[in-house]
Amino acid sequence: MPLLIVPLLILILLFLWLVLLPLSLWQRYRLGKARRKAWPWLVKLNSWLLLVSLGVFIASMALTSLWWPGAFSYALAGLGVGLVTGVFGLWLTRFEITPQGLYYTPNAWLILALTLLVTARIAMGFVEMWRYWQGREALSLVPVLDHASLFAVAGLLIGYYVVYTWGLRRRLPQFDRYGVKRVSGREAR
Repeated sequence: MPLLIVPLLILILLFLWLVLLPLSLWQRYRLGKARRKAWPWLVKLNSWLLLVSLGVFIASMALTSLWWPGAFSYALAGLGVGLVTGVFGLWLTRFEITPQGLYYTPNAWLILALTLLVTARIAMGFVEMWRYWQGREALSLVPVLDHASLFAVAGLLIGYYVVYTWGLRRRLPQFDRYGVKRVSGREAR
C-alpha cells in the first residue's frame, strides 16, 4: 500500500505544476516589468553569478553536443541573439534618479516577448511529448522547432540577462547610495 502513495504523490505534484504554470508565467511577466531599485551590492553579485552561469552553460552545451547534435550551435546562436537583445533592453529601460537611489523599469513589451518565448517553448515541449507518446517523430516542418531549440531559448535568456545586468552595473558608479550623481568630484542632485 505505501508503494501506491509514491506514484499518487508524483501525479499530484505534476498536476499542481500544470495548474500553477500559467500563474508562474504571469508572475514572471508582472515582476519582470516592475520598477526596481538598483541595489549596488545586489547588481554586482548578480552580474558575477550570471557570468559564472554563462560559463557553466557554455561548458555544459559543449559536453551536451557529444550526445545531442546541434546543441552547442543552437546555444551559441541563442546566446548571440540574447546579447543583442540585452543591449536593446538596456536602451529601452527607463532609469530614474531619486533621493532614495537609482531606479529602473524594464520595457514591458520586451519582457512580454521574452515571457511569450518561454511560454511557446514550453508549449512546444508538450507538443513534442504528445507526438512521442503517439509514436510519431518530432515535428520537422520547421528546423528551428527541433529539440535543440530549447538550448537556443536558454542561451537567449542567459545572454539577455548577462548583458542587461552588466549594463546596469556600468551605470551604478555614476551614483552613490543616496542617488546623488557624481560630477567631477562634486555632488549634484
